[in-house]
Amino acid sequence: MEYKVTVATGTSEYSGTNNYIYVTLVGERGESERTVLDNPGLDFRRRAVDDYTVKSAADLGPLILVRLEKQKYWVEDNWFCLYVKVSVPGQRSSYTFPCYRWLVGDKVVVELREGTAKKISDDTLPLEISHRNAELQERQKIYRWLAWAPGIPKCIDAKSEADLPQDARFDNENRCVPLSMLLELSLKKLAIKFGKSWNDLDDFKRIFWKLRSPIAEYTMNHWKEDCFFGYQFLNGSNPRMITRCKKLPSNFPVTGDMVQSSLIPTTTLKEELKKGNIFLVDHAIMDGIPANVIRDKTQHIAAPLCLLYEHPEKGLIPIAIQLDQKPDKDTPIFLPSDPPLAWLLAKMWVRHAEFQVFQLLSHLLRTHLLVEVICVSTLRQLPAVHPIYKLLTPHLRYTLEINCRGRTQLISPDGIFKSVVSTGGDGLLILAQREYKVLTYRSLQPKFDFLDRGVTKLRDYFYKDHSMMLWDVIQNFVSGIVSLYYKSDSEVEQDSELQAWINDVAVEGFVDVPHFGLASELKTKEELITLLSVVIFTSTAQHAATNNGQFDWCAWVPNTPCTMRHPPPTDKDAVTMGMIMDTLPDISQSCVQMAITWHLGRAQPDAIPMGQYVEQYFTEPAALRVIDKFRKELKELEEQIIAQNEGLELQYLYLCPSRMENSITI
Repeated sequence: MEYKVTVATGTSEYSGTNNYIYVTLVGERGESERTVLDNPGLDFRRRAVDDYTVKSAADLGPLILVRLEKQKYWVEDNWFCLYVKVSVPGQRSSYTFPCYRWLVGDKVVVELREGTAKKISDDTLPLEISHRNAELQERQKIYRWLAWAPGIPKCIDAKSEADLPQDARFDNENRCVPLSMLLELSLKKLAIKFGKSWNDLDDFKRIFWKLRSPIAEYTMNHWKEDCFFGYQFLNGSNPRMITRCKKLPSNFPVTGDMVQSSLIPTTTLKEELKKGNIFLVDHAIMDGIPANVIRDKTQHIAAPLCLLYEHPEKGLIPIAIQLDQKPDKDTPIFLPSDPPLAWLLAKMWVRHAEFQVFQLLSHLLRTHLLVEVICVSTLRQLPAVHPIYKLLTPHLRYTLEINCRGRTQLISPDGIFKSVVSTGGDGLLILAQREYKVLTYRSLQPKFDFLDRGVTKLRDYFYKDHSMMLWDVIQNFVSGIVSLYYKSDSEVEQDSELQAWINDVAVEGFVDVPHFGLASELKTKEELITLLSVVIFTSTAQHAATNNGQFDWCAWVPNTPCTMRHPPPTDKDAVTMGMIMDTLPDISQSCVQMAITWHLGRAQPDAIPMGQYVEQYFTEPAALRVIDKFRKELKELEEQIIAQNEGLELQYLYLCPSRMENSITI
């Protein structure tokens, strides 16, 4: 028999190869000839889709797998294969074997399963079972756990991105902009002296010469306004901290008389607390964190409390700020009625705390490092033919490499955070350990997060509204895929690979997260659907909410300073503009902050928008219909979000599906 074999090569720059490629078809009744794939001219060029003929002495029966081999021709040349399709004589249908892998090295062999998703219970042939086991054994040698630091989740065992296998690496090096280039963008035209302060607030405009965005410019023009300050707790880069205040904390002795002028005349603080219109942002997690030392100068950290009021006309506004967790004579409560510079500096200190929390906790720890646990466990415990592997893999793309780069370039002892951020160095790890002591699986589910924080009725909380809409769409999608392959709860319980996966996640990955609350076994379809929805929501919407706007909110440095060079004020009347300028980041620190937030928040050159599955792991028509429905619902959701934003001067578009990546890649 003669089989028509179609082989597709990848689209990235170095996907093609000039090496020998051999193929063997393996069916239930035997194997084909080992055939070198060689047509006239150049084979396996970038983006090529080539057809070949493979012969067999007899009918192979239903095809189980395709064996690909690569051998060196003159020089070693890696190859990225997208897929192999096989047409059988006399049959209309064809077999598809998804690959989406690099073949690296000489005499390398890769065996691909036919594309139909199968649980281990669906495989009955010894060859199918042995292939699953061999694939996982090989992957477990490659992808190993590492306890990077005590008290935080485990990560991939790789000292740097160079230690990762090629399949986990970026295809496009344009993603990696050297820091020197970033600095050039912001330092150009400035005569920099390290440690030199700006002369006045307007001087910060000098680093706006090239990098800018509409929201960054809006921030520059409105950052002093109380209503804009309050808005950022709802829709800025850290929208998960605000909670309803039912009773004032004992360490925040605000009285009704202090804040009466900020309330509408017909009410009192006590009444507004009862009505649910008073909110609190408490940065207690920052208390006692050791401050970084930058160029021999100790930076400064505060752990502020900020009381906010949902004014019926002005929206959410701050009404009291305390810059330390322990009230005393040197820890005044700052009020909007105070001298304007004192109130402004107090708000800057709150925004400085926001920078630390959103960068290290909301962004890095609660998205990047959480999803890395799922990524490592998925690679270690689920074979490529498993339906949950096929579902999750597009949402885990590039996460291992970007996290390795983060550990070596951003938060390492000699990384960028150490050079410009007040919590860089020892404080960073302590802050991370504190966060993981209180992190819960429940808080990663939007419905419970908003409910537990008491913010379900907050007006203009677009992050909340869009998150809930996205969660529903994601959960419907996940439920559709899961229901195709698991007909009952017992099928979930009896899937040994799935149970090994969740055990790896809970027992290995989150072993040092004491109150996380994720069980080490899955007993129902609902539990599985919820967990998978959390993973996809975190790797798409939650990451976009905390990452994509950081340049918008941080480029105007006084709005969200990365460090503070003088301690918090203790005397409201002693605050001067000179004190503010000496407290804010110096010129060089400001330039780095602007450059790095631009780099981290920019759209990536090879970004794949949410729901766009460029690599087609599922091949069954039923699964493809669920994916098409998902895309349609995402498009409808985006239209709804855009319609809601019409006419708004400050638009919230970070959770538009077309603006979110399908995975954490930056």
